[in-house]
Amino acid sequence: MPRWFNIAGPCNPEKHYTISATSRLPDLSLLIEQESYFVLHAPRQTGKTTAMLALAQQLTAIGRYAAVMVSVEVGSAFNHDPGAAELAILGTWYDTISIRLSNELQPPVKQWKNEEPGNRIKAFLQGWSKALLRPLVLFIDEIDSLQDQTLISVLRQLRDGFPNRPENFPSSVGLIGLRDVRDYKVASGGSDRLNTSSPFNIKVTSITLRNFHAEEVAELYQQHTSETGQIFTPEATATAFDLTQGQPWLVNALAKEVVEKMVKDRSIAITKEHILQAKEILIARQDTHLDSLAERLREPRIKAIIEPILAGLELGDIPNDDIQFVIDLGLCKMHPQGGLTIANPIYREVLPRVLTVTPMASLPVIAPTWLTSEGELNIDALLAAFLKFWRQHGEPLLGSTSYHEIAPHIVLMAFLHRVVNGGGVLEREYAIGSDRMDLCLRYKDVILGIELKVWREKKRDPQAEGIEQLESYLARLGLDFGWLFVFDRRKNALPMEERLSTQVVLTQNQRRITVIRA
Repeated sequence: MPRWFNIAGPCNPEKHYTISATSRLPDLSLLIEQESYFVLHAPRQTGKTTAMLALAQQLTAIGRYAAVMVSVEVGSAFNHDPGAAELAILGTWYDTISIRLSNELQPPVKQWKNEEPGNRIKAFLQGWSKALLRPLVLFIDEIDSLQDQTLISVLRQLRDGFPNRPENFPSSVGLIGLRDVRDYKVASGGSDRLNTSSPFNIKVTSITLRNFHAEEVAELYQQHTSETGQIFTPEATATAFDLTQGQPWLVNALAKEVVEKMVKDRSIAITKEHILQAKEILIARQDTHLDSLAERLREPRIKAIIEPILAGLELGDIPNDDIQFVIDLGLCKMHPQGGLTIANPIYREVLPRVLTVTPMASLPVIAPTWLTSEGELNIDALLAAFLKFWRQHGEPLLGSTSYHEIAPHIVLMAFLHRVVNGGGVLEREYAIGSDRMDLCLRYKDVILGIELKVWREKKRDPQAEGIEQLESYLARLGLDFGWLFVFDRRKNALPMEERLSTQVVLTQNQRRITVIRA
């Protein structure tokens, strides 16, 4: 049976092309030897479960430990009833342990049932550890699916048993989830988060699972080549890494789309163009992984960071915890040259595109007057269509998004998506502190460079700065013309009818820039 690229659930090396996840966690063995309790947090679908399942199997196989990975997710249905949650959790733990460990390592019969609610998990782990002839290592998955009293009860029981390890309690415990302890959700003390690690202050460290390196992406794709003969060109592999920055789910999803749908003939080599086409398909389709990221954009903590990044503004007074939170979720990363940035080019495309969904649904029916009879894009006709659209519908549509700082950007992108749906591509560039967003519209042979600026309260007219910035963008695109939008968002701005205008400016470098004031 041939193996395949996996995008759902833990990887099994017998069925899936796999990079050893434990190699991305080099310090774990030392933590376990030192009888440490620790937290492993990383974004969804980066390989946490795969890594910990593999590590548990390795630790048990060498005969030194009884190691197993269990989940507490079933307890999340009882976040306000710790007693009921314990019963659900321990029921699934027995099932999991019976499958994953041999008979001599099974826990004793359920004597913990006589314990008081709020003490059963501690009693179960104590009884099991005593009965074993080797130290117990426990990895607890989906820990941050628990909330409120149930979460605090579980953490406190682990802390209470900690001093009795290794003979009478697990020698080492790892809490596995998306977030570090301080971001676990509780409804207490006027906060929706713990903001502290005190219920689990026995942890030695919090570690995260890194993305693939470029060499590992090449190694993963080479496994497909070795088994099928189908080659990924070096340019294809490099492009996959550049687009994903090694995010494991994206790396697998691109390859899966190409080899299973686009290029089924194994004699045809996979090229850079195939990878770029697969990227567009993934973004347009918004699979579960990308969809779950998009859901996050509604959360106030995340919006407070993503909105200024998209607008090119400074972050302002954002708590350090919130910055770490978007990094832990895999949405953002710290750029090597400083500053917070979106984690990879695919996410950079997905996030603004998601925000255009509601405005796009709100758009009126627009006839494609920008296309010639041959189906080519006429830029002058496109500008005329936009001005007509903005005059009639611009102001009302600005209220269709909760991201008010970039409402004009979102509505313009929604309009342009309607344009490119016929067979084009819209690319975006933005960065903290740049005070701009650059768009590149590609439609068949036509390439149009666009820059968006906002005239904000108590700021000067951004036109001159916008022309200078657009010039450098057009130079990179190899173009001699482009559009500069200046959206006037000041309170005393002229009414839309009076301020909507266009003007062509010829720069010193002989580039023709159409300035659109809206």
